[in-house]
Amino acid sequence: MNQSYQVKLDAFEGPLDLLLHLINKYEIDIYDIPVAQITEQYMEYIHTMQKLELNIASEYLVMAATLISIKSKMLVPNQQMDEENEDYMEDPREELLERLLEYRKFKQAALTLQEREKLDHQLFTRNPAVFEDLDHQAASPPVQGDISIYDMLHALGALFERKKWNEPLDTKIQKAEIPIEQRMKDILIRVKSEEEGILFDQLFVYPSRSHIVVTFIALLELMKSNEIYCKQKKQFDAIRIYSLEE
Repeated sequence: MNQSYQVKLDAFEGPLDLLLHLINKYEIDIYDIPVAQITEQYMEYIHTMQKLELNIASEYLVMAATLISIKSKMLVPNQQMDEENEDYMEDPREELLERLLEYRKFKQAALTLQEREKLDHQLFTRNPAVFEDLDHQAASPPVQGDISIYDMLHALGALFERKKWNEPLDTKIQKAEIPIEQRMKDILIRVKSEEEGILFDQLFVYPSRSHIVVTFIALLELMKSNEIYCKQKKQFDAIRIYSLEE
């Protein structure tokens, strides 16, 4: 008897956000998108979410169908234009490009406003005070990593591939599921014990659906609450997780 884990995440901003992530990640020219490549990469993320049985919004599936349709149109040889009419041959990617450019414009505007809000929160006044220890150097605050939800999904998809966990996930119902709060505490203890951080893969030690889903969600919650952060030395490198001490 199978056990289903339906999880809804607010961390996913939408299919256009995922497409922009892929365009940036693979350094693709947004004005000349290789549809076959971007469709393959997009579907890898969808398949990873399906393996986790995440509640995928219908808009992601609609975009998948749109990409496949564009890919099919791109494969059809261009018919020679009538020399007399010289009808304009519309690029199947044109509508998608317009949507991406519009979304990117508003996303950049939102990020600018967010940065201004952060700066406003750092402005404050206080009465003059005498510092007894002038030589004391205040510790600089840790810098939070810039790993996105999509980077985490990519790492998880690579983990499935390396460990071949596509099928052999146990399907037996467990009497006691691991609470996400408990898994968060376990991960935090583990991360704090490693001064050099811990590799993403090292937190997924059991090939069971419950363990994978709970661990993944626990990681996202810890990132959201600013208790851990993730970093990559370079693109496509292994993700390492660190404790974000106050």
